[in-house]
Amino acid sequence: MPWSRDQLAQRAAKELRDGFYVNLGIGIPTLVANYIPDGMEVTLQSENGMLGMGPFPHDEDVDADLINAGKQTITALKKTSYFSSSDSFAMIRGGHIDLSILGAMEVNDRGDLANWMVPGKMVKGMGGAMDLVAGVKRVVVVMEHTSKDGASKLLKKCTLPVTGINVVDLVITDLGVFEIDKHGSQPMKLIELAGGVTLDEITAKTEATFVNALR
Repeated sequence: MPWSRDQLAQRAAKELRDGFYVNLGIGIPTLVANYIPDGMEVTLQSENGMLGMGPFPHDEDVDADLINAGKQTITALKKTSYFSSSDSFAMIRGGHIDLSILGAMEVNDRGDLANWMVPGKMVKGMGGAMDLVAGVKRVVVVMEHTSKDGASKLLKKCTLPVTGINVVDLVITDLGVFEIDKHGSQPMKLIELAGGVTLDEITAKTEATFVNALR
């Protein structure tokens, strides 16, 4: 049984570590904030100039002026700080963010990432993705394993415009988890399967080359 969106977020939350500064991308990655383990100190950072974001608000607590980079309303914490977007990107580009969890349209087995546009469709821009994959210490991608038409999104070569080359460390799909050596010395490794998913199924739905390293 493939993982649901919430199960994907729960699995991604296992990559968090105490004391981490973390940037969460739009979509499924934002759900990771709901699964930070009790007792773990994780500080969330947003490109629009906020450090220390709280959980999503209840309806009665919504402040329309308090949003993350994806324009979702959020809450503040006692430790929350605010600053300019330029300062926020200085944190990212300077290597001060430990982990970014992003969505993707395509990833290849060398860690190339395409996650910002489909040719011919109107887009608002790349956002902070290019800076995040270049400046953050570790990049985890969370995505569905196949597109709506059943085509693999784990490829030998990305077909969409690329956000970054050799930047992804780990891919979590609704079928399993793959570890990538973005320096190219080791092949992409399958390290975990979603419950009920077989090796044959994930092999049939994966164009990229990988080795079985199930734990």
